Amino acid sequence: MHFLKLQLKMSTFTKLGVATSYIKALNEISIKTPTEIQEKVIPLLLNSETDFIGLAQTGTGKTAAYGIPVLQKIDTESSKIQALILSPTRELVKQIKKQLFKFTKYNDKKLFVEAIYGGEKIEKQLKSLQRTTHVVVATPGRLMDFIERGEIDLKHISVLVLDESDEMLSMGFKQDLNRILKYTGKTKNTWLFSATFPEDVKKITKTYMSVNAPKVVIDENTLVNANISHEYIKTTVNNKLNVIIRFLENRSEERGIIFCRTKAGVQKLARLLQEEGFSVAALEGDMQQKERDKVMRMFKNQSLQVLIATDVAARGIDVSNLAFVLHHQLPEKDEYYTHRSGRTARAGKEGVSVALVSAQEQQRIQELQNKLKIRFKEVY
Repeated sequence: MHFLKLQLKMSTFTKLGVATSYIKALNEISIKTPTEIQEKVIPLLLNSETDFIGLAQTGTGKTAAYGIPVLQKIDTESSKIQALILSPTRELVKQIKKQLFKFTKYNDKKLFVEAIYGGEKIEKQLKSLQRTTHVVVATPGRLMDFIERGEIDLKHISVLVLDESDEMLSMGFKQDLNRILKYTGKTKNTWLFSATFPEDVKKITKTYMSVNAPKVVIDENTLVNANISHEYIKTTVNNKLNVIIRFLENRSEERGIIFCRTKAGVQKLARLLQEEGFSVAALEGDMQQKERDKVMRMFKNQSLQVLIATDVAARGIDVSNLAFVLHHQLPEKDEYYTHRSGRTARAGKEGVSVALVSAQEQQRIQELQNKLKIRFKEVY
């Protein structure tokens, strides 16, 4: 009976056209039933040579949705780079490479994936690329270094994946992306994924992609993951620290992220909460990569309960089982609220996004409700 159940679960990926070796690998890492995006995207990308636009929140299973088709299209007899995946941060690039490596565990023929990102010696990455490489996962900035040095040949790529496109553009990679899109030639298919669809992202689709590119939108009626509850607490600027202390004391078994608008705000709040005995650490843009990696390692292995971060520093964080996101101040941009709150309620889990709101910010709650089609509940 147990075997039959397993077969039924596995057959759902079979119906999508996923090869047996990949199903076996997915099953081993507990990906047994396709998510909505995987169900809609995998057959489309496997069975046609097309540009593609996918709009979906982080945590919906995007890596497998594009990763499996990328891997299944590789000709392992050739030693050329055939696919390029661009992602905004070092953390995400490493994570995607790790996922793809796990997917290929049971392949008959060796398929090689390499990662290129800043914060590591360029010579080490150059050496890795000199070996046979079929798929490159890269941050735009470091990839441009390789292109300018003439150290990478991307003329043979058949697929270019732009993952977290909105984040790449909001982090200032617009120029690099335009140059990479031109450099990779016209014969490739471009698969663009984004959580939101701002003007900058629309411009890329209009400039570099086919007008007939199919589009898949997950949760079309809601721009924010439906498993997230949105709450706000009325407070004053001076009382925010006391509210946070009370909030964390009530959730001593749970893990989450607190967002501040500025680097100085992050450092100050981290220091104050550490003095109160909470297991917290700061994550902001001026930190050395080594220090950032150390904090992320501690957060992932659960020796840290809470991360305090700026919007930019938190890009690319994908940690499962985060119960809450707390906004010390609401962000100025609507899509930043989407990205922030999307750190919780990943992979079908539930989570809560709580904003500390002063009298002047009340209007902002109303704006976010209207624009993001969400409902905030006031809590005390």
